[in-house]
Parts: sequence; structure tokens; C-alpha cells
Amino acid sequence: MFGIGFQEMLIILVVVLIFFGPKRLPDLAKSMGKGIAEFKKASEEVKRGIDEAMKEEPPKEETPKEETPAAGATAPQAAPDPAAETEDQVTPPPRA
Repeated sequence: MFGIGFQEMLIILVVVLIFFGPKRLPDLAKSMGKGIAEFKKASEEVKRGIDEAMKEEPPKEETPKEETPAAGATAPQAAPDPAAETEDQVTPPPRA
């Protein structure tokens, strides 16, 4: 369980017993158990929701991959957009 051995678990229990005291230890264990149970319930609900969503969604069809150009061949380049201004093409403001 979590890679904790018997000795480590015993040390943790002794520290908890010293820190909280013997009177509050049963209440602490009870609330910790409830918290863990709620966490497990919530995680199962999330898993169920994901499984249902995966079943409802149809499987995606694979699209054929585009062929890559042969070595040495150049791909056609798109013409630059004349409406797009670059830093070099910024027009100065009109003079008054």
C-alpha cells in the first residue's frame, strides 16, 4: 500500500496518536474513512462518465496522409497577402 512498510506505518500511527491523542483518534479515523469513501465514489462516477462519453462518440475515421514531396523537390509557396502589413511596410501618418 503506497510502498509503505510495517515500520513506517507504525511510526506514522505513533506520531498521529501523540499529536491528536487517544480520545480524538477514533473520530479522526471515522472522518478519514468517510472522506476516502466519498473520493472513491466520485472517481468511479467520473470514470463511468468518461466511459459513457467514449461509447456515444463514433470512432473517428483516419484521413489519408498527404504524400511528402520527393527529396530535392520544392513545394509550391503561397503568394503573400497584400492586405497584411509587416514592420517594413508600415505607412507613416499623414502630415498636417
